[in-house]
Amino acid sequence: MSESAAAPAESLSRPSSLTGVAVSPGRASGPVVRVAEPLGEPASTPAPDDPAAEAARIEPAARAVAARLEALAEAATGEAATILVTTAAMAADPALAAQAQQLVTARNLPAARAVYQAAEGFADALAAAGGYMAERVRDVRDVRDRIVAELLGVAPPGVPELASPSVLVARDLAPADTAGLDPAKVLALVTEEGGPTSHTAILARALGIPAVVAVRGLLASDAEALSVDGDTGVVEAVDPSAPIVTAAAAGPAEWNGVGELSDGHRVKVYGNVGSPADAQAAADAGAEGVGLFRTEFCYLDAPAEPSVEEQRKAYAAVLSPFRGKPVIVRTLDAGADKPLAFLSPEDEPNPALGVRGLRIAFDRPEVLDRQLRAIAGAAEDSGAEVSVMAPMVGTVEEAAWFAERVRAAGIARAGVMIEIPAAAVLAREILGVVDFVSVGTNDLAQYTFAADRQLGAVAKLNDPWQPGLLRLLKLIGDAAEATGKPAGVCGEAAADPRLALVLAGLGLTSLSMNAPAIRAVGASLSTVSRKQAREIAEAALATVDPVSARKAVADALS
Repeated sequence: MSESAAAPAESLSRPSSLTGVAVSPGRASGPVVRVAEPLGEPASTPAPDDPAAEAARIEPAARAVAARLEALAEAATGEAATILVTTAAMAADPALAAQAQQLVTARNLPAARAVYQAAEGFADALAAAGGYMAERVRDVRDVRDRIVAELLGVAPPGVPELASPSVLVARDLAPADTAGLDPAKVLALVTEEGGPTSHTAILARALGIPAVVAVRGLLASDAEALSVDGDTGVVEAVDPSAPIVTAAAAGPAEWNGVGELSDGHRVKVYGNVGSPADAQAAADAGAEGVGLFRTEFCYLDAPAEPSVEEQRKAYAAVLSPFRGKPVIVRTLDAGADKPLAFLSPEDEPNPALGVRGLRIAFDRPEVLDRQLRAIAGAAEDSGAEVSVMAPMVGTVEEAAWFAERVRAAGIARAGVMIEIPAAAVLAREILGVVDFVSVGTNDLAQYTFAADRQLGAVAKLNDPWQPGLLRLLKLIGDAAEATGKPAGVCGEAAADPRLALVLAGLGLTSLSMNAPAIRAVGASLSTVSRKQAREIAEAALATVDPVSARKAVADALS
């Protein structure tokens, strides 16, 4: 769907309200503070008189930016601290500095322009990777702008100092900016871009700040005060003289650490991880296990395929916090749109629909077999109860082929991810040849609605409350109940405490999410019985749009 085909945008002054994607619950209203637009492209002239001296300015500037981000990380906690540390590491990345220095000396560019171009190269590679990696493009560009500002001697982009509680309005927010927000000063967040799986969404939920993203036409508004509903996605202009309304503060989620409904029906609560730090954060948050272990971190910077021993050691470091607990490892999710040097991918006209995920293993089964050996060894080293699943499975034949190789590697449980609508339709048959399935709702929504999950203009189509997506999930839940096999959700949909009740009512047996959402989802599940969860799910399924689905569930709960 092209931007021109999307619903037309209106200014908030014509009419007085807009809708976006609700990503963090709560309601608040108050005066608007607008976040400045990112820095533009630095000039490529004049050429430096001394290229070597100009290139030498880059590394100190990057170190200064990294040091400031590290200082912010030390003052933060939880997911915010993790994201700030990650962003600081990007700023200190020697590869970025080296690439920029080469552009200065080889092309005689000013340092600021060289950093800009080098960072854009990294951002383009991540965007081409799609999925989780593409969601890090905003991080790279944030680091780029901070280093450029340091080199130019100007104030870095970001959230201004707030003198009083305010509603923040922005085109998008960098993760480092979101992580540093003070919930006592920020009434709500509203962005014109972004989507339901962005860091802004994840952090807003962790901080308890109502947030709505992908509000088209937001920046055309001249509203001085806004009301923001993080449950429905409605953003309305209000009288600037009206009193400030703050969202009711949610106390710490009370959860006993067992994922179950109020009548004891089990819906396990797992964590999504992609590094040792992620795994420790999930364990600290009380995750009962891991529902999605992304293994790409082991491959991304490798010029050649890591050896079995190298992989084994890297995987064991992630598995170690979950000794004796279940961990579902996803095999390499790479291919034409996630280029890895050792795979020698061919150019494809539409790589998102090309040879990716499990499809690369059909031509290179030895790569999969070596990874499976490494996973089996890491399971033995760590003591975790490891299962393995494959990404981008579309047919029963593919699922059976994968399960056979997993079992041949000595791993007892084999499953597949359901990200392709055809797999959802065939869920019962697929469960006939594997031990479990796990739904990647981010990609399932993207493929169901033909809407790029990175494109703000179509973000509403990727809203996990879309009834079309929920009806596909019901097919999967029904298949799980019919076969007696587990079907989990490991997409961002699982991180919404209220949507978690719908997923439980649809028959899903586990929910896996980023660490900040674990306690809130576990606590939410404990508030309803299985019968109530089914009634809530039926209410959502009977609607035709996300706003109506949210309202139907709210009404059912009340």
